[in-house]
Amino acid sequence: MSHRASLDVSASVLKAVTGWVARRRRRPGSRPGQRAGTVHTQVALVLRWLRHRLDLRTLAADAQLSIATAYRYLHEALDVLAAHAPDLSDVLAHARAGGQPFLCLDGTLVPTDRVAARAEAGHHRWYSGKHHAFGGTVQVLCDSTGFPLWVSDVRPGCTHDLTAARELVLPILYPHAARGLPVLADKGYTGAGVGIHVPVKHHPDGPLHTDNRCYNSLITALRAPAERGNALLGRWRALDRVTLCPQRIGAIAAAALVLTSLDRGSR
Repeated sequence: MSHRASLDVSASVLKAVTGWVARRRRRPGSRPGQRAGTVHTQVALVLRWLRHRLDLRTLAADAQLSIATAYRYLHEALDVLAAHAPDLSDVLAHARAGGQPFLCLDGTLVPTDRVAARAEAGHHRWYSGKHHAFGGTVQVLCDSTGFPLWVSDVRPGCTHDLTAARELVLPILYPHAARGLPVLADKGYTGAGVGIHVPVKHHPDGPLHTDNRCYNSLITALRAPAERGNALLGRWRALDRVTLCPQRIGAIAAAALVLTSLDRGSR
């Protein structure tokens, strides 16, 4: 696809996104005849923003749209894409039916601009003490090869991975884990419960037993491909640093997941 610059998306991805956006525009009450830009203009705008994280003023000027219209088009298209993200229950059921040996759960911080929202104690809710940066945390579930299968909604950066998992992931995950679908995670998920396998923490009393060291090495080696999931999502550079409202990080991550899955299916 070309739009005054090269945009490396496949024809099947472009066709799918264009179809979804076009259907959204044809909904009753949407007044498609009064749109300032075409479907192609809107699709090009959102894909260029997601892929290259271009300044929206530049994209608006290229599309001959006002800034307000460009923002409206962007948010509308992000919602369209995010609506096609898979449900966690469906992902887990499909993984079990497909014979996945295990899944990997990890939390990632998506950087964002500094925000003013503070907790009752006075600290910034969107500041992560672990990463020493402002951002929103998202839970990512990958298969055994490291391909991302599901992403959660966003939580403020101060949220611990285990806290976010208990709210967004674990209640749905437990029944599948108990039926033979193990999930591997890092030490931040210690105490997550049944079916969640994490490395054994070191104790100050002395070195770990040989069995525990071997167990930790095995968990670490099996989890290594999970880093591929964040890398694949990171190909959509809008996740490098989100300058929109941080509450939109979840929709952006879901859109990146949908496009990554579409791109995989086109190969």
